Amino acid sequence: MDTTKYVAYVGTYTHGTSIGIHIYDVNVEEGTLSERKSVAVKNSSYVRRSNNGKFLYSITDDGVAVFRIMDDGDLELINKIKIDGMRGCYITVDETGKYLVVAGYHDGKVTLIRTFGDGRLGAILDGVYHQGLGSVADRNYRPRVSCVKFTPDNKYLCAVDNGIDQIKIYQITDSDKLRLIDIVRLKRESGPWRLRFSNDGRFAYVIYQLDNCVDVFRYEDTKDGPMFEKIQTVMTPSNDVDELHDVSSGISMTRDGRYLFTSTAGDDTVSMFSVDTETGMLTKEFSLPVSGEYPKDIALFPDGKHIASVNHDSDTITVFKVHYDKKIMTMKGKPMKLDAPNCILITALQASAADK
Repeated sequence: MDTTKYVAYVGTYTHGTSIGIHIYDVNVEEGTLSERKSVAVKNSSYVRRSNNGKFLYSITDDGVAVFRIMDDGDLELINKIKIDGMRGCYITVDETGKYLVVAGYHDGKVTLIRTFGDGRLGAILDGVYHQGLGSVADRNYRPRVSCVKFTPDNKYLCAVDNGIDQIKIYQITDSDKLRLIDIVRLKRESGPWRLRFSNDGRFAYVIYQLDNCVDVFRYEDTKDGPMFEKIQTVMTPSNDVDELHDVSSGISMTRDGRYLFTSTAGDDTVSMFSVDTETGMLTKEFSLPVSGEYPKDIALFPDGKHIASVNHDSDTITVFKVHYDKKIMTMKGKPMKLDAPNCILITALQASAADK
């Protein structure tokens, strides 16, 4: 019997009764979340755990805060730093534990920060503002970095730009600077939002806010540099796309890599795709309602049997049991109230790399 204890960290905008990061105890077997306490962080729009499981990073209004994860999952502030730009929307860390990177949605900036073994955040090492114009005047008219992710081999940094429909590929130089080495140009007016790699690192999955789809790319580090080859496009909503209201938002994958989940706001659904682990290709199995509005983020429970949706506009968290054999999901209990939830991270105490 697995005796590992798990907690969930839910980042929120700080208005109403929400004050920052809300901590939940996770009952994996029952598929339940029980709120224990909250930690004050101003507009925690995204949280990310360190690879060694000891620290939790959070976006704040003026930068990034880092907390020590205590034995019971409580958080103890270590320090905060400013990022010399507008509030970020996404955080990633490299495998060595030396670097933290912030994506700037509001100013189109990628910020590289030094991290230390004791958890402290250090100096800003580099900051790069993306250049260019988008093609949708009322939304994607300028650079908006929505996601940053290191490739599985830790050689490159991918910066997804929602505003100019690109993934910019960087290397970190020996002098700790960001050097642009390639650009993956995506469909115009598609609005790329999030990127995640398959568990074996051979495929990349990108969801799009405007096109409401997920693209599958074959990834390889070649002698000429990183190669992303698009091999499939699959729609995420349950019905015909409503271009004014539907927005693909969350993405998660089971630990065994056999299933990919996405959420779509407007449509207010979660979709499940089975994954051909040899080819990376997706087959859509269902799209079902989340019993909430604007599912901004989703997270699978560690055993993959339940999924949680944080529903920003209805101020709720809903949990569902996933019935893989029947290709459905059923709601677990009533919606839990929480003002303006943005993101959710479910992680083990004494976490391993599998929970990243």
